[in-house]
Amino acid sequence: MTDKKSVRITRRGLLKGAAATAGAAAGSGVITGFPTIWAQNIKDVKIVHVGQSYSTIKNIQDQANKDLGFTIEMQTVDVTTQMNRMLTQPKTIDIADLGNTSVRYLLNKNIVQPITTKEYKWWDKTVSLFQTGKYPNGKEASLQGFAPIKSQYYTDANATAYSMTPTEWLVGVPLYYNADTLGVRPDLVGDIKIDSWAKLLDPAFKGRVALQEGVNVGLPDAAMALEALGEVKYVDKGNMTRAEIDQTIAKLIEYKKAGQFRSFWLNFDQSVQLMASGEVVLQSMWSPAVTEVRTRGIPCTFQPLKEGHRGWYIMMFAMQHLEGLQRECAIEYMNWYNSGWAGAFISRQGFYNTIPENVKPLMTANEYGYWYEGKPASEDILNPFGKVMEKTGAVRDGGALWDRMGNIGIWNTLMDEDRYLVRQWQNFIAA
Repeated sequence: MTDKKSVRITRRGLLKGAAATAGAAAGSGVITGFPTIWAQNIKDVKIVHVGQSYSTIKNIQDQANKDLGFTIEMQTVDVTTQMNRMLTQPKTIDIADLGNTSVRYLLNKNIVQPITTKEYKWWDKTVSLFQTGKYPNGKEASLQGFAPIKSQYYTDANATAYSMTPTEWLVGVPLYYNADTLGVRPDLVGDIKIDSWAKLLDPAFKGRVALQEGVNVGLPDAAMALEALGEVKYVDKGNMTRAEIDQTIAKLIEYKKAGQFRSFWLNFDQSVQLMASGEVVLQSMWSPAVTEVRTRGIPCTFQPLKEGHRGWYIMMFAMQHLEGLQRECAIEYMNWYNSGWAGAFISRQGFYNTIPENVKPLMTANEYGYWYEGKPASEDILNPFGKVMEKTGAVRDGGALWDRMGNIGIWNTLMDEDRYLVRQWQNFIAA
């Protein structure tokens, strides 16, 4: 905490000092034409952060406003609304966070700007999965789907293309990541062992399974199931050919017409309700949604599967219009967001932060041991809002961080044939 505080004061002192020095110089007549923005008091700066329900949380906003000398305003929207707003009203947003599968829609549109590895102070401490595409043990991470390394770097300051090898220009600041799998109601699936993605399409669960309606998640989940069943063979199921897309959608329509799917959910709350109500017993799910079901006293597991997990990754972006003092404050806020407090808060939902060593001091040994190290809980595990979600002795589904993240079968997707895929996926949803 001491180090974080000293860094924050030093950076804010630099900002205030720059404003004061420039103001004095301008007043003495030594220089003329001084930009007014640098003479503003830092307290008058407001940074608007637009994001998703997992990151734009009032508790984090309040803490940021306590720690920083300027105002943070968080706004929570759904992914579609956020993307439309970024494309059509980019100046209404200063900071945005999105899954990396959305970033290619922004490329070459002059909407977001690079952040350099020197500006982002935690880059050297970021886990290697995002720096190099490799795990801490040196193993290459799966490239099926839109793996983090595919959109972490720009080739140069012009930000017109991505680089698979490290450069100094970051597309965005890495925030959160996780290894998702199927959510299961163990009390409702009977004696059937849930050990494969294939169970998503098992006739035994006809009318009691659900997929996420978003193609970047729902499609890879379905493809994992179809491949596990041997019904479709892929060269790369994370980047399908048109023929593979056609075959996949045809199979899914067959299952849909046979009544396999109970629902297609759009948001966190819908997924929780489907599982908590017992309407479905097996579905695509996010870790915090599993957490929420458990806090209601309802059994729900995030089941490790032999084909591996589906990985995903959230990035934070600086919008193109930022400049001067406002940009400096935005960068300070991005650095603050990964300095520990916010990361620890969201880790208690089941997400992983990209700077584990920053969050560890701000979590209890029991919390960090449970969420990151795969250790049995030495006492009850609470969610970020103080509700009991796991009892003493519980072990996280799938174990420790790298036991889970080191077993990624596919990442959320953004395919070369994305436009064609979206049209075909809509045909499936409407069938």
